[in-house]
Amino acid sequence: MSKRKEDLSEGSLPIKRIKTEDTKDYEAEEDKTTKGKTVTTNGQSGDSLPPNSHLNEGDVGIIESISLKNFMCHACLGPFKFGPNVNFVVGNNGSGKSAVLTALIVGLGGKATATNRGYSIKGFVKDGQNSADISITLRNRGPDAFKPDKYGEAVIVEQRISGDGIRQYRLKSQSGHIVSTKKEELNTILDQFNIQVDNPVSILTQEMSKHFLQSKSEADKYKFFMKATQLEQMRDDYSYIMQTKALTNEKIEKQDENLSELKDQVKQKEDRYKSLSSLNELQDKLEQLRNQMAWALVIEVEKHLQPIKDRIKVEESRSVKYDQKVEEWQMKVNEAEERFKTIQNQLQKITEEAHALRPQCSTLKDDVQRKNKACKETEATFHRYRTQLKQLEKDHDQLQKRIEQLRNSINQSSEAELRERQERISCLQKQLKTLEDQEATTSQQLAQFQHAISKSRDEQEKLGEEEKDVKQSAESRKERLKELKASRTNQLKRFGENMPALLDAIAEAHKQGRFRHKPVGPLGACFKLKYPELALAVESCLKGLLLSFCCDNYRDEQVLQSLMSRYFTSGRRPQINVCEFANQVYNVKGRAVHHPDFPTVLDALEISSPVVANCLIDMRGVERILLISSNSRAREIMQQQRPPANCREAFTAAGDQVFANRYYSSETDRARYLGGDVESEISQLEMEVSNKMAKLSHFQQRLQSIIEEIRINETQMKMKQMQKRKIQESMTKIKLEISDLENVEEPQSVDISTLEEEVQDIWHRIVSDRNKLEDARKDMDEHRKIVNEAEQRYKEVKEKINLIAEGADPIKDELNKIDTEVGKCKHHKRHYEEKRKEHLEGIDKLKENLESKEKVLEENIAKAKQIYAERLEVVRTPKSIDVEINRLRERISTEQERHGSKEEITRLHPVAEIGHLVSADIS
Repeated sequence: MSKRKEDLSEGSLPIKRIKTEDTKDYEAEEDKTTKGKTVTTNGQSGDSLPPNSHLNEGDVGIIESISLKNFMCHACLGPFKFGPNVNFVVGNNGSGKSAVLTALIVGLGGKATATNRGYSIKGFVKDGQNSADISITLRNRGPDAFKPDKYGEAVIVEQRISGDGIRQYRLKSQSGHIVSTKKEELNTILDQFNIQVDNPVSILTQEMSKHFLQSKSEADKYKFFMKATQLEQMRDDYSYIMQTKALTNEKIEKQDENLSELKDQVKQKEDRYKSLSSLNELQDKLEQLRNQMAWALVIEVEKHLQPIKDRIKVEESRSVKYDQKVEEWQMKVNEAEERFKTIQNQLQKITEEAHALRPQCSTLKDDVQRKNKACKETEATFHRYRTQLKQLEKDHDQLQKRIEQLRNSINQSSEAELRERQERISCLQKQLKTLEDQEATTSQQLAQFQHAISKSRDEQEKLGEEEKDVKQSAESRKERLKELKASRTNQLKRFGENMPALLDAIAEAHKQGRFRHKPVGPLGACFKLKYPELALAVESCLKGLLLSFCCDNYRDEQVLQSLMSRYFTSGRRPQINVCEFANQVYNVKGRAVHHPDFPTVLDALEISSPVVANCLIDMRGVERILLISSNSRAREIMQQQRPPANCREAFTAAGDQVFANRYYSSETDRARYLGGDVESEISQLEMEVSNKMAKLSHFQQRLQSIIEEIRINETQMKMKQMQKRKIQESMTKIKLEISDLENVEEPQSVDISTLEEEVQDIWHRIVSDRNKLEDARKDMDEHRKIVNEAEQRYKEVKEKINLIAEGADPIKDELNKIDTEVGKCKHHKRHYEEKRKEHLEGIDKLKENLESKEKVLEENIAKAKQIYAERLEVVRTPKSIDVEINRLRERISTEQERHGSKEEITRLHPVAEIGHLVSADIS
């Protein structure tokens, strides 16, 4: 570490530079501009200069110039040439004063935080640029110059800051030749020049000066004092010295360890010296070592054999565990398949029950409508009888009053009045006949209006249900049309509006290293159809698997679940299948279906990823499912004859599912996710939506027309009812007037008797109408009871169908869940079968290795017996014996080649002892 005294009379301060951070700092920048003036001193403090003093032109560390490029907000700034003494940099806001001071700190290795202009080095790069360049020229003259033979009279410090915050240093000589690119070289130069970029006495920024002036804390001022007086640097130097001392002590300890090795070497020299007593002894020892070497090799091989035997024994004992695991998962597969069959039969039974009840429900609905119509007719009859009865009772009361009046009347009519009354009666009777005809016509018209209204209401109810069905169908097609139009720009939107965003999030998470293996999905987007006409069949087979994802492990599944929760907040999320990713597709030739005319689902798909193919095999068994073009051919292959070997089920081009003993029709007529031609499908859907909307409009118009007809008929019916009431009132008045005229014509007794006869007749009619009314009431109650019973039966059957349909949904979900469980169990079973196979192969390899080593052992024993017949129990390793044999050979060879070797070794022995003593002294 180089230190030097500064001439205090010339105003320079003895400051020690604190080492800066590594060149790869990641800090943020604070874009603030300051207004004012920057004062720069080269190696001196302006306040301490005597009036007539001047700097020595040969001093080192003076800043001669600085230039900036793409630094902060300046594309090019400088170069600035500085004088040897005090320099003032003035200018308006934004002209670059603070940029020069900031570049000086950063360019000499200072932190971004030391500039009070930001927190990251990359923040100093001008917006829109990839890097920023700083070039600072430092004077390098005089006796304290740093490597003047390499740098000359100036050191040029160039620094490039990339947009990622990475620094690159280039230290050049005065001629521009690059001398070094290391940060350590720059630190050495700054130490040599005694430049401290983060010492406020050397470089005082506006923020630091403001903080110093505004601070009232004694602790802050003490920190400033510690930096300015180099006491802080001295403390760091003391720490460095103590660290160096610790390292030196460690070296001494290591040297002590080497001392023991030297002692061993001395001992070896002494042994060699003693062994020179007899060359024959060396050769005898060499022969013994050869014999030991032969049997040491045998013992070495025997030592290697025993661990292999032990390992084979352990591995064979572990085979039972794999067998148990395979049997355990086979039992789980069998149980899951049994549950699958049970629930499938249960679903089939429920479906058959629902199908069986639909004709009954339709018949009961027609029966309810028919009986409801008959009930309405009985109600109309009841109301008609009740109206007639009320009218008769009214007539009866009026006649009774008239009789009372006649009994009290004693007036007699004259002959002229009699004639006049007769004429009046004749006229009134004609009017009465006309009114009776009008009443009959009006009653008939009223019945027609009632029938028309009842018929219109039935048609309105039927059209309302049809309109609801058409509206739901149109809405579903509009939603599908919206998805297809969105998939014009992004095919992934066919699998859901949020699917592209989810895949982007998965890619970002994988880039961040959150996944061990990037999940694969949705599976429907990971393959292509070889036969587009079978798209609906494949989609009906795979169903929810088309939207599912594959993960390699359960940790990745948890990460994917958390990502899905952002984009699928409501409703069902895509399924996640956990299966270990493999680079090869399973070999399914032994268990796959082979048919000469029709492909399996696996054969119909063009799959590039083995992960996707293996997942479909595990989860759905696609190698065992046939795709058959027509329904009749599917029934023929699967039901009318024995199904092909390994064939579990089949799907038709129409999406129907066919088993050996049952048949399920598809609920859809078009592929939702695997449709080929998007434009034609969009065109077809637009046409269907247009047709549905036209049909809906027709229904609405027809409903409006029916409502209008009902309104008109009800209005006409009310008018006819009012008309009928008026006619009946007119008839009653005429009858009363006729009765009055007839009673006046005859004597009071005659009139009274006639009226009494008429009263009696009306009474008989009242009794008869009451009986009819009672019969009509009974008939109406009976019909109402029949209608209620029919409606109750219809509701019971309909509720039963609804309950069956509702009960089928959880069963379907349970069936899908169990189907997934079957796939998982098969996957685990296959996993342990493969593990068991690998385990057995490992045991076979160990046995082969044992066999080969036993052969080697036999060969070594034979060779050892040839060398030395009697077995020797050797403790040493062949390697150590071989080392000693080579050493003895070299010694013997040396002794045989050199005469007087004993004296030579005698001479070398004291030298080894001296080396040992020297090492001991060093320690």
